[in-house]
Amino acid sequence: MLNTMQPSRAPRFQIVGESEAIRAIEADLACAARSDAKVLITGETGVGKEVVARSIHQESARSAATIVTLNCAGLPDSLLESELFGHVRGSFTGAYRDKPGLLEMAHNGTVFLDEVGEMSPRMQVVLLRFLESGELQRVGSDRGQAKVNVRLITATNRDLTHQIAAGAFREDLYFRLNVIRICIPALRERASDIPLLVNHFLTLFSEQHRLTRPEISEPAMDVLVRHRWPGNIRELKNAVERIVLRATGRIVGPSDLPSDIVTIGRPQPAPSTNGAAVASFDVAEQLATRMLRQGESFWSAVYPAFMSRDLTREHLRKVIQIGLERTNGNYRLLVERFNMPATDYKRFLGFLRKHDCHLPFQKFRAAPARVSEPFGHVSVADAS
Repeated sequence: MLNTMQPSRAPRFQIVGESEAIRAIEADLACAARSDAKVLITGETGVGKEVVARSIHQESARSAATIVTLNCAGLPDSLLESELFGHVRGSFTGAYRDKPGLLEMAHNGTVFLDEVGEMSPRMQVVLLRFLESGELQRVGSDRGQAKVNVRLITATNRDLTHQIAAGAFREDLYFRLNVIRICIPALRERASDIPLLVNHFLTLFSEQHRLTRPEISEPAMDVLVRHRWPGNIRELKNAVERIVLRATGRIVGPSDLPSDIVTIGRPQPAPSTNGAAVASFDVAEQLATRMLRQGESFWSAVYPAFMSRDLTREHLRKVIQIGLERTNGNYRLLVERFNMPATDYKRFLGFLRKHDCHLPFQKFRAAPARVSEPFGHVSVADAS
């Protein structure tokens, strides 16, 4: 759906697609670009939220100034606050000099905060205070610095209304951020845009890598259109780049597509209110297959995609669930089945706990071992 154009002197951004959903996004984008109002962009991981933010900036009156971006997920409060507001010398270990924050660097420009729903309650208060006053106070300073004039755009793949109900997100901050709302649909909800995107990326990567542009055959395009694309635009973009690199100048058939693309003719799940859960489980099953059947390690199949945010916590939990179902809750055996050395046991559990993806093993011990799973039989073991 969303994608960068070829850079000339400065990168330019455009929306690719002709669906009704795209037309609605273009109208919302034009409205946002005419003002300095705060914008909240929502949608699944990989749908192009940052590209929408940059498009708003480039079409706005602030386009000549800077746009800075920051992903709020995974950063401890101290580092996130320092990145946003800056710090003074001596405020913490390693602070050898005064450092301006991104808000200060973007004066008269735009600040894009991705994954704002991951902010801790304390940082939500800090951000709310800044939005109310516009005044910066660097970490370690006992007084405020000068006020800054910035346009704030935020994005999240979470449902903030559910977060508010659960007490995880401040309602007053939500009302501050949610002035203009742009909802980006998942790629599977507008399959008619897929051929346009595929051809766009074919041209983009052929020129970028200086290779002859391949052509997609009609059967191969049918496979691409039928794929659910759980990783959305990001997944499609990566798949097309692989096609360009492997099929220089050739006509691409279904057998030339990346192996992780859904097999030809695989039926699609019927639309339902539980569509997101179905998509999440599809992704998890694919990843589990790569590890349990194809011998790929967790550190190469899952870890890089999770750290680059191609996978969500929900995806990771589903992967762990599938593994524990096949090892009867045995984490030590799961390390082996996911093709990691035994010495990675503590590292693996630490990673899961850090990202709130460690599942209790007891409920998997309660059920008998599966004996007819495609990944094979696993017996009960003692260690967890």
